[in-house]
Amino acid sequence: MSDHPFVFEPIGRVESCFKEKFGIPRQSGLAPHASARIHLPLTPFRDAISGLEEFSHLWVVFIFHANRENAVEIRWKPRVRPPRLGGSRKVGVLASRSPHRPNPIGLSAVKLERVETTRTEVILHISGADLLDGTPVLDIKPYIPYADSIPRARSGWAKSEKQQLLQVSFSAAANAQLKMLDPRGTRHLRALVRELIAQDPRPAFQRSERKSQQYAFRLCELDVHWSLEGGKVHVFDLRSR
Repeated sequence: MSDHPFVFEPIGRVESCFKEKFGIPRQSGLAPHASARIHLPLTPFRDAISGLEEFSHLWVVFIFHANRENAVEIRWKPRVRPPRLGGSRKVGVLASRSPHRPNPIGLSAVKLERVETTRTEVILHISGADLLDGTPVLDIKPYIPYADSIPRARSGWAKSEKQQLLQVSFSAAANAQLKMLDPRGTRHLRALVRELIAQDPRPAFQRSERKSQQYAFRLCELDVHWSLEGGKVHVFDLRSR
């Protein structure tokens, strides 16, 4: 290892619909309607992004900046319990996508919807995001299918079978609130709420609980309240903050 540590400065920050960690998809692309924006200063990035709009998807290299509690960084552990394994089995942290890593660096593949340039900044509009609001961005690279897609790659313990999704229903009150908040459906709020909750955002240790439970998470300007019983989710309230 080098005796000279590297110091990186973020090139931009994420503006996301996810205001807290609970509820964020565990991988990018799992919630296609999860939108976000990456803000970059106009100089020098107006020239640095030239040609980027020709690509449909991007790699975003970022920092897990929320891995701090009371200004003390959470220490990483050599072995972790991936949620996909139900929290019952440990694997090496480098054989996982845990955010608690030797260096808190993340990598997400997202869809580039469009590029916007203002008088002060460049804004990359993306979807399929799994990024917390305020996430510092270290780098952006184009996704190149012929090099980045490896169809025959082995997935180790993260088998490629489709995840069993929860059934999600909405109360009459929640439906009325969605209609008021997104009257034309252009924000795709209903689809987004369904995508996020169907994947069961609860910690692995809570998934074995069989009694009815109520949960809530922040999404955009909303507090989404839902209950779970018998593998079925019922969204009963969406409250504006």
